[in-house]
Amino acid sequence: MNERRTMNGAYLPGDSTAVLRELDVPRPGPSQVLVEVGASGICGSDIGYIYHEHKGHRGVDGAAYRGVVAGHEPAGRIVETGRGCKRFGEGDRVIVYHIAGCGLCDNCRRGYFISCSAEERQAYGWQRDGGHARYVLAEESTCVPLPDSLSYVDGALIACGFGTAYEGLRRIGVNGDGDLLIVGLGPVGLAAGMIGKGMGARTIVGVEVSPRRRAWAEKLGVFDATVEPAESAEDTAALVVDVLDAPGASTTIDCSGTRAGRSTAIAGAAEWGRVSLVGEGGTLETEVSDALLHKQLTLHASWVTSLVAMTELAENLARWGIRPEEIVSDRFALDDVDEAYRLAAGASQGKVVLLPSPELRA
Repeated sequence: MNERRTMNGAYLPGDSTAVLRELDVPRPGPSQVLVEVGASGICGSDIGYIYHEHKGHRGVDGAAYRGVVAGHEPAGRIVETGRGCKRFGEGDRVIVYHIAGCGLCDNCRRGYFISCSAEERQAYGWQRDGGHARYVLAEESTCVPLPDSLSYVDGALIACGFGTAYEGLRRIGVNGDGDLLIVGLGPVGLAAGMIGKGMGARTIVGVEVSPRRRAWAEKLGVFDATVEPAESAEDTAALVVDVLDAPGASTTIDCSGTRAGRSTAIAGAAEWGRVSLVGEGGTLETEVSDALLHKQLTLHASWVTSLVAMTELAENLARWGIRPEEIVSDRFALDDVDEAYRLAAGASQGKVVLLPSPELRA
């Protein structure tokens, strides 16, 4: 590997800025790998929980962010391995699953490190150094193979947003027998559209309040129509029904994380429909009898995905010929991280990513 022993890393002080600080390049210990980061995404949860102010998060006492290098969506190339590594070696291209769990609890043994409740659970970019640096020290157990046909930017998007969308769509069994309604066309909603296309959804309709994001979604060529929300969820659902020429979508997913968005996902579902909730934050408020019981709806909620499903997703995307990087609207060098975060927290059309290692083809 490069013998440079210091590097710059991006930190989030919690005052709506991102700053660079110099730190030592880490050396891998037992069962650890050092990854040269080809791309590192900026996630909405980074904005919501860390960038503007440091907020608490599930499973962590006090502020979730512990003053580490930010970024929980890295992908890159392994340049050094520690003693005892068995699956990956130098030169391997990997996605870093963004939670290092205990590896022993039931959730970890199922591959859902995200739901590990052990004290040693740490998220990259939250409790341990993440991907907004030239190198990231990763547990070998958290690495997922990145297919050769996918770029490092593709891998960074799979690490969180695409993984989250895939899990939500798997839960509701999206397939060619029915239509798909997606509420909220931020990066996760855009991912849901692309994955839904790969899974064979018959007709894909997106609902989004922002004209800029609707326009960006339409450029992807996977949405059959995009709809601006009306005054109420019921009115928005009526617009969706008109587009589908059917009494609702058999599968719906809310990626907005808003009360209005969740209501729209429920109102837009057909009888016996399946609804997925993946957007963080906010509340869910619904009438029960007519909205849920009488329509025989099934509601699913999921948080990110598992290591196994993330591996499966990367393989599927390569097989489908789908490139996640198509949702990226802006790419920045690490030196421009403050500008990148300002855009991601404001008027970005699509996904914003950092490219920490210029030598790697992103």
